[in-house]
Amino acid sequence: LIADLNKGEILTGINYDIWHKKMTFLLNEQELYEHLTTIMTKPQEGSTAQHRRALEVFEAWSKKDRCARFILLSCMHDNLIGAYEHCATAKEMWDKLRFDFGGTSVTRLRSLVL
Repeated sequence: LIADLNKGEILTGINYDIWHKKMTFLLNEQELYEHLTTIMTKPQEGSTAQHRRALEVFEAWSKKDRCARFILLSCMHDNLIGAYEHCATAKEMWDKLRFDFGGTSVTRLRSLVL
């Protein structure tokens, strides 16, 4: 599915708008879109049943977040991966990409001038 949707359309830095839309569709289809808008924190240590449930929920969320991060990274040009692979969550990566390439960022203004 990733390869079909992203065929020939990886993030290069100048195609952010269409890439952003495609990633939104793809992550929504994979039921991962919420990972672009929310962050979950690991529950503090504890031994109650409620804590164990909260930890299970966090671990499931964390696994899906890693999938969302992998999809985003796999849909980027190789030259960009190193700048974003350190992001701790998909939301952090998504926000950083929007800052770097969306709207009127320095990079976007520079590409428009060129």
